[in-house]
Amino acid sequence: MRPERKRGKVNRLRVAVVGAGYLGNFHAEKYAAMNDVDLVGVVDIDDVQARAVAERLGTKAYGSPEEIYSLVDAVSIVVPTSKHHAVAREFIKRGVDVMIEKPITTTLPQATELIRMAEKRGCILQVGHLERFNEVWKTVGSAIDEPKFIEAHRIGPFQARGTDVDVILDLMIHDIDIVLKFVSSPVKSIDSVGVPILSPNVDIANVRMHFQDGAVANLTASRVSLKKTRKIRFFQRDAYVSVDYDAGKVQVFQRVAGSDGSAPEIVGGEQEVGESDALQTELEAFVRSVRTREPPEVGGVEGKKALQIALRIIRKMRTG
Repeated sequence: MRPERKRGKVNRLRVAVVGAGYLGNFHAEKYAAMNDVDLVGVVDIDDVQARAVAERLGTKAYGSPEEIYSLVDAVSIVVPTSKHHAVAREFIKRGVDVMIEKPITTTLPQATELIRMAEKRGCILQVGHLERFNEVWKTVGSAIDEPKFIEAHRIGPFQARGTDVDVILDLMIHDIDIVLKFVSSPVKSIDSVGVPILSPNVDIANVRMHFQDGAVANLTASRVSLKKTRKIRFFQRDAYVSVDYDAGKVQVFQRVAGSDGSAPEIVGGEQEVGESDALQTELEAFVRSVRTREPPEVGGVEGKKALQIALRIIRKMRTG
């Protein structure tokens, strides 16, 4: 019997991972290592893959979500994007809290339905926009204030996973979410170009977003590059902030008034952020929300906002 939710407390949280592929494997590892969580199982239509992950982590393998509806308090859904809506809605329908990988769904009506269902059932619905939980934001987040130009590059070698959707929904949506976090103004217009290279969908894309307050964001995403790069830079009236996710380094330079009427000075420099396990932090935040019933940092509404812009980009790209 599921723990009483109104109290916001459970002894050991019963969690499962639906989707035992590359990323689902990491979700399962994180949950298995948590002291107050029971990883009750991993689910995958690939029986061999499910059993391999389950045996390594000392849990059970299941072939379909239906087998675990009554066994869990919360789940991570790490299946192909096209399956997000169908899988998530069945858990939410049964009052199970859901952590769903990004993007939340493939269409806005699907996202809206999940959000409304979660509200009606009193379920936690968290969306896996991983970069929100990167340690770099603890260092530079407060320095970013009304940026006027943002430039992001997210590129890496080709991998078959994620290619069921365009690179915008696969990779760029991370940067879209970060941009929307720091720019509150509505998007005025979008220019975009992209081409398929190794998959049927767009594999490399460049997007320029114009906001009503005059801000501009230039985003590049590629899954057909030789090297991996994840960087984002912010330019604003009195500061420049650069974030290198992979290197764990940030640069912050700010213009300050000179002393005794002298010319303004530029102060700041590079800072080491150190090791960051964003997935660990993200899943710990999800577990905390499940226990306390506090809204997640990246809920369904935030996930839908990022999806809305991503779909707008894709439409623009396809219509020219």
